[in-house]
Amino acid sequence: MEIIKKLNIPAEFFYDNVMKSVLFDIREQTGKQLSHDQLKNFSYIKTFSKNSSAKIEIEKVEKNKTYHYRTSTTANDYVVQYDIKVLDDKKCEVSYKETMESYGFLQKMNDAALGIILGYVKKRNFKKMLTMIEESY
Repeated sequence: MEIIKKLNIPAEFFYDNVMKSVLFDIREQTGKQLSHDQLKNFSYIKTFSKNSSAKIEIEKVEKNKTYHYRTSTTANDYVVQYDIKVLDDKKCEVSYKETMESYGFLQKMNDAALGIILGYVKKRNFKKMLTMIEESY
């Protein structure tokens, strides 16, 4: 899935919102209070439920430009990339891309079927989230 959207907010504002969420999640999952400078190559285990967890690895972080991370489970690898382009001091363009590699034939078939069904809903919800961030400025 890939979404590119121009927003009427500074790149810094969008990036700060993403980072607040990332740092909050890390604190909730690990108890560690990290700074932005400590994020690159940081990894931790995120627990979703009693029987479900994943390894989160932060692969690339550039202030006001880029945030890439990988979520790895026993079933698949899920890569998310946020790339932010400054258009002017009050506008930016956000590129959001997610890819998934599944392990095993049955998992690939299951993920393909769910991807078709959930793809539209995920895109719609992500666009709503972008609009909410924009409106909060």
